[in-house]
Amino acid sequence: MRWALVKVSLAVTAMVVFAFAVPLALVVKEMARDRAFSNAERRAAGLAPVLAITTDRDELERAVATTEDGSVGRLAIHVPASESGAGPVEIGTRRADEADLAATRRLGRASIAAVPGGFALLQPTALSSGQVAVVELFVPENEVTNGVATAWLVLAGVGIALLVGSVAVADRLGIRMVQPAQRLAGAAHELGEGRLGVRVPEEGPTELKSAAVAFNSMADQVVQLLANERELAADLSHRLRTPLTVLRLNAASLGSGPAAEQTRTAVEQLEREVDTIIRTAREAKPQTQAAGPGAGCDAAEVVRERMDFWSALAEDEGRLVRVAGVERPVRIPVARPELVASLDALLGNVFRHTPEGTAFSIDVHNGDDAVIVLVSDAGPGIDDPAAALARGNSGTRDGSTGLGLDIVRRMAEATGGDVRIGRSVLGGTEVRVWLGLDGRGAGDTPHRTPRPPRRRGGTGTRRAGGGA
Repeated sequence: MRWALVKVSLAVTAMVVFAFAVPLALVVKEMARDRAFSNAERRAAGLAPVLAITTDRDELERAVATTEDGSVGRLAIHVPASESGAGPVEIGTRRADEADLAATRRLGRASIAAVPGGFALLQPTALSSGQVAVVELFVPENEVTNGVATAWLVLAGVGIALLVGSVAVADRLGIRMVQPAQRLAGAAHELGEGRLGVRVPEEGPTELKSAAVAFNSMADQVVQLLANERELAADLSHRLRTPLTVLRLNAASLGSGPAAEQTRTAVEQLEREVDTIIRTAREAKPQTQAAGPGAGCDAAEVVRERMDFWSALAEDEGRLVRVAGVERPVRIPVARPELVASLDALLGNVFRHTPEGTAFSIDVHNGDDAVIVLVSDAGPGIDDPAAALARGNSGTRDGSTGLGLDIVRRMAEATGGDVRIGRSVLGGTEVRVWLGLDGRGAGDTPHRTPRPPRRRGGTGTRRAGGGA
């Protein structure tokens, strides 16, 4: 492309140079010729007053000798024979033919005749006798072409300079166009080879700059799509933790014996395999997109449904469970599967990381601009809440993948909310999930505690396994 642009520029410039230089060279040559003959005609006209006064040979010879052209033998005078019987007078060296002289007398105007070594200017002059004398002035060839060679050389130099300049400019423009295109092609090859971090500098012509912006946007989208696929695989794998927790607890109650031991071993191995899948699949943490307009679910209904599921396990382990704030519908802008996965992750953590018999509770507070879900337990608590929320980036010594709280955090942040960990009134851990209802983040909206739900009969403390 670079050399093609150079060739096109060279061809266009050459055509322009020839189109202007050739006519200009011819004009220069014609101007030099006209200048030479105009000067010759002016010098020849200087003898007209002498011829008007006298045709005497001696007088005419003295007049011719006093001129510059006459002294070097370029000037001649041709006087025809008079009617009184005087013969013709020829002064100087004649170079023109008799036919040219006769034609000049007949036409009565100056003419130019080609002679060996140059040109002869024939200037007619009327005599007092009524006849016409002719003044012949020789103009050498070098005087006619004086300055033409220099002018042509200057024109040629200007044309060559224009050609060289156009090639240089076209080459620079070609480099400016080719280099961004080569970088774009190289980046496309690298992206095709799996190097997802490659990006293209957004520079060069407007079109290539737009192509670079589009390429970078496409590469970012590819990275995001791959990250979403990995995150989806990790989330789906993590959702297996809930039934695995049930299997582990049920296996623990099988007692002793080879079959029971084999069952517990199989459950533990399955848990390890699921943990391995989660850690392998999860390499990035893209933000979960918020639900679109009109999407969402009833948080109160989902909480009641999940507590029906977990109550059987809580009853088996002797855990006291309290649920509040689920008497009335609580609409939130979260898809039902996302909320189910988040609640299962929080409750699974309670069963996994607290001793049997530890009480826990779920409270749902519905406010004007947010819904708060509190999951509290009476366990030992979390020493470093900030590290717990960051566990999605690295494993922990207790074997946790760190994805449970990360799933909850991403769900909350998709609504403009957040997740915080603190001490609960039961003495253990309290996970507060802030779900925004107006699309503004917790940092943008003042944290006003939503009004607590009214307590009605039938809610409050209950043993697991009771009615929802």
